[in-house]
Amino acid sequence: MPQNVVRHEGLHLYADQPRDEVGQRLSDAILRLRRAEQVQAGLAVRASELSAIDLTALRYLVQGHRDGRDLGPKDLIIMLATSSATVTNVVERLATRGYLERVQHPSDRRAHYLVPTDEAIARVDDAFAQHHSAIVSVIDELDEERAAIAADVIARIADALDVVAARSGA
Repeated sequence: MPQNVVRHEGLHLYADQPRDEVGQRLSDAILRLRRAEQVQAGLAVRASELSAIDLTALRYLVQGHRDGRDLGPKDLIIMLATSSATVTNVVERLATRGYLERVQHPSDRRAHYLVPTDEAIARVDDAFAQHHSAIVSVIDELDEERAAIAADVIARIADALDVVAARSGA
C-alpha cells in the first residue's frame, strides 16, 4: 500500500485541475513523463555503478569535454552546488576508478583541469543510451506539425516554470 502512494504521488496536481478533459490528459501525460524521467535517472545511476553525485559530476565533465570546455574542480563546485570538500571526494573517487585525469593548467601551476577518460565517456553514454533512444524514437515518429506543437507546449511550460523558479530565487 505505501508503495502505491509513492508510485502515484507524482501524478497529482496540488493546484486547480485543467479546465477540460483534453487538458487533463495533457497534465496527466506531463506528470507521467516527470515520473518516468525520475525512474530513468535512477536506472542510469544503477547502470553506471556510480553514486548519483559522481554520475552527475561525470556527466557535466563529459558534456564540457564535448563542448570543448576546460573544467576544473571550482566549476564542479558551482555546477553541483556543493562544497569544495564534497567535490574533492568526488574527483578522488572518479580519478581512482580511472574515469578522469587531472591535467595541469597551462599558465597556473596551482590549477588543473578535469578531463574524462574514454572509459568515462562510454560509461555515461551507456548509462543514458536507452533512455535517450526511447525519447528520440518517439519524436522521430511524429510528423512535423505534431512535433512543432509538442515542442511549443513543452517550451511554454518550461518557460512558466522558469518564471516560478526566478520568483523564488532559484
